[in-house]
Amino acid sequence: MTTEQPRYEVSPWELRWSGLDVEALKRTESSFALSNGHIGLRGAFEEGEPRGLPGTYLNGFFERRPLPYGEAGYGYPEDGQTVVNVTDGKIIRLLVEDEPLDMRYGSAPFHERVLDFRSGTLRRRTEWISPTGRQVRIESERLVSFTQRAVAAIHYEVEPLDGDLQVVLQSDLLANEPIERVTMDPRVAAVLEAPLVADFASAEGYRAVLAHHTRRSGLRMAAAMDHEFDVRDPMWTEVQAEEDLARLTVAVQVRMGQRLRMTKYIAYGWSSQRSTPALRAQVDAALAGARQTGWQGLLNEQRGYLDDFWRSADVELDGDAELQQALRFALFHVLQAGARGETRAIPAKGLTGPGYDGHAFWDTESFVLPVLTYTVPEAVSNALQWRHSTLDKARNRAAQLGQVGAAFPWRTINGEECSGYWPAGTAAFHVGADVADAVARYLSATSDEQFERLYGLELLVETARLWMSLGHHDVHAGFRIDGVTGPDEYSAVADNNVYTNLMAQRNLREAADSCERHPDIAHTFGVDEEETSRWRDAAHRMVVPYDTELQVHRQSEQFTNHAVWDFANTPRETYPLLLNYPYFDLYRKQVVKQADLVLAMHLRGDAFTAEQKARNFHYYEQLTVRDSSLSAATQAVLAAECGHLELAYDYLAEAALADLHDLHRNTHNGLHIASLAGAWIATVAGFGGMRDHGGEITFAPRLPPELTSITFRMRFKGRQIGVRIASKEATYHLLEGEEISTSHHGEQITLHAGERLTMPIPPTPTHPSPRQPPGREPAHRRPTAPT
Repeated sequence: MTTEQPRYEVSPWELRWSGLDVEALKRTESSFALSNGHIGLRGAFEEGEPRGLPGTYLNGFFERRPLPYGEAGYGYPEDGQTVVNVTDGKIIRLLVEDEPLDMRYGSAPFHERVLDFRSGTLRRRTEWISPTGRQVRIESERLVSFTQRAVAAIHYEVEPLDGDLQVVLQSDLLANEPIERVTMDPRVAAVLEAPLVADFASAEGYRAVLAHHTRRSGLRMAAAMDHEFDVRDPMWTEVQAEEDLARLTVAVQVRMGQRLRMTKYIAYGWSSQRSTPALRAQVDAALAGARQTGWQGLLNEQRGYLDDFWRSADVELDGDAELQQALRFALFHVLQAGARGETRAIPAKGLTGPGYDGHAFWDTESFVLPVLTYTVPEAVSNALQWRHSTLDKARNRAAQLGQVGAAFPWRTINGEECSGYWPAGTAAFHVGADVADAVARYLSATSDEQFERLYGLELLVETARLWMSLGHHDVHAGFRIDGVTGPDEYSAVADNNVYTNLMAQRNLREAADSCERHPDIAHTFGVDEEETSRWRDAAHRMVVPYDTELQVHRQSEQFTNHAVWDFANTPRETYPLLLNYPYFDLYRKQVVKQADLVLAMHLRGDAFTAEQKARNFHYYEQLTVRDSSLSAATQAVLAAECGHLELAYDYLAEAALADLHDLHRNTHNGLHIASLAGAWIATVAGFGGMRDHGGEITFAPRLPPELTSITFRMRFKGRQIGVRIASKEATYHLLEGEEISTSHHGEQITLHAGERLTMPIPPTPTHPSPRQPPGREPAHRRPTAPT
């Protein structure tokens, strides 16, 4: 037991948990996860137990499983993919006078864990009294290196508090560690049970290597560990390795007033093509680099990397200490998810847990990449290169569906469609436009011509060709896209979804523009002026449904003719609706799972007037139940634009605190990376009013009454821009780079290097306050002071 109430403490640059709560371990392991986009370590105790849900992940490393259907159909995906919990290198077991340190036994007068957003490390300090009364202090710090992509490390210290102490450490590499079933799907459970087949094991001195492969996907991996010690007294050591376990055992007498210090270096590598000896050589080399750098060197590199990140990305929020912490927590985990993925996907959970089977969705391009575009643009280039590397699979999928171009998957790990439910998966063709949108945004923000010529143009061309294949010109000369599913999964297989059509419209125009900029590259893909003219004509004639009687845009054709869902008689405990009502009934009613048309008004805000946005937002607020964590951030953006600043503040808090407050009751399976990215979007695009239409950025900032100020930084076209929002004025500061033109609430301004420009904020527009479905209102946010 502990003497403190377990909880997160509010602090601006760290996440601290004091005390032990075994029942909370699963969700705190997600919050305390460390990753660099390539390696992910859940925040489990070094001792291995007690534990919630152990997890060590390599981005893109998965096992295949069959997707059986009660009634199969042509074009249904045959295989699913599930992320594998790979060899665990975090384990350091401690025995104190033959008694294993286990936080469930004895007592812990002091215990805390700290995730430090500036050092990029997870620290732990525990004072433990064994069942027989021996007292010991354990301090540890771990990192997953941003600078040495294949490396993680743990510094572990043991100090006796009541006299000389015999200590035994067991440092492990453990493959196929048993975990409790996290899904009721027996197909997934079968994949998760002993997924790794041993290929190689060796141990010598303080070093060990294990190599494995998966049975069905044919992927190979290797994990290695090495150690350094700082202790005055002689040690007894033994190292051993077998198929699924390598262990270094160390026994030493630690005198009172002294400490046993151990640094454990861990290296990982995997490949679909390279041999086991090659992977062993790779991890041996990674360990050599880590040993040469040393623990302090790794710490210094980590801090330097994060110092650069925070100079470009920090958001300072004055007036709500907990929300300030949540925003930095969000940015830190978004960085961890995408920093060093390097031609791998960014999964919806990052590498913090096994949720969604480790799949990536369209929210990578629509939520995560916008944040990285303006903070760590090189990570966006890498993520889009991964999409480009899967183009052949996307072309094959389109051909299988009888279409031309590239049909990117709704959910995937390696680029193949893994969704067994085609109305939400295959029919969600907007994924292609989301990829194109991310490409266009990145090009506008960076002017990266090399990327455009090597990758971007081809992505834009193949997605544009899909729209020409899917759509058709109707008898009224409009260009229609029928039978598709937009972001709202409660309205599947609809005609002319506004979000899909407007995003496809932009896709077609951006593809034509790119081909005109680089006609030589376009020619290699068979694009001529006639094809680009057809793209522009289709974009010009794109159908955008509008209800003239209600004076709102229809989410899709006929949507506003449907019966409205009976919200008043829907019990609160039956949300999310998809778990308690048949899709058949959801699809034919006016009920919105997540922002759809409202998302269109954000990403394609240039296609709507201010009055249309206000009316549309008011109408769709009363239909949107937010059964998805993706919704709150987008609703915050439009609420702020339409003048509903307090509502926007509530939605910002919901997005930012989704995991720290476990609002969706599934943080134990991993963090909601897109919702965390949405916290930045809600702040910068919502209260900052930042828009990036037409290759330019503009601002229309406003401050909610609960806050004193908001300050944020972002990168654009090689410049670093700072914006500070107060109640009556906003100040712009060009921190780096040459002068740049932008606008403030529609007024053109020019920012000069080193100068500050302060502009008055015009009055907030007034519109009738929108209502949400009964029981689905966001929690009213009250600012929180520091702990």
